Amino acid sequence: QVQLVESGGGLVQPGASLRLSCVASRFSLDFFAIGWFRQAPGSEREAVSCISSSVNSGTYYADSVKGRFTISRDNAKNTVYLQMNSLKPEDTAVYYCATKNLQEMGCRGDIYLEVWGQGTLVNVSS
Repeated sequence: QVQLVESGGGLVQPGASLRLSCVASRFSLDFFAIGWFRQAPGSEREAVSCISSSVNSGTYYADSVKGRFTISRDNAKNTVYLQMNSLKPEDTAVYYCATKNLQEMGCRGDIYLEVWGQGTLVNVSS
């Protein structure tokens, strides 16, 4: 069964950094656009960032995270990362990675398949 598994969340103070990882199982991330989404308590899920497949270019960042978050991929490790710096309390949410059609966000894949991870909790609090 194909799956995505996130890790790297935790409790941190404002201003700290975290790096989230999204590892694929039973399929190669090379051919897929990958997105990071988040859902805060009582709020709808929102798109945070995405990265195109290896042969395509294109990344996307929500305005709220531009300049603070960086998405990247390591194909050798079949992993996509979300480096989060200068974290704010409003970044508190469950973060999910997913592969799906992300063209509306400006990220292109070679193959389209919809798979979501189980989520990892990021809690930014003093």
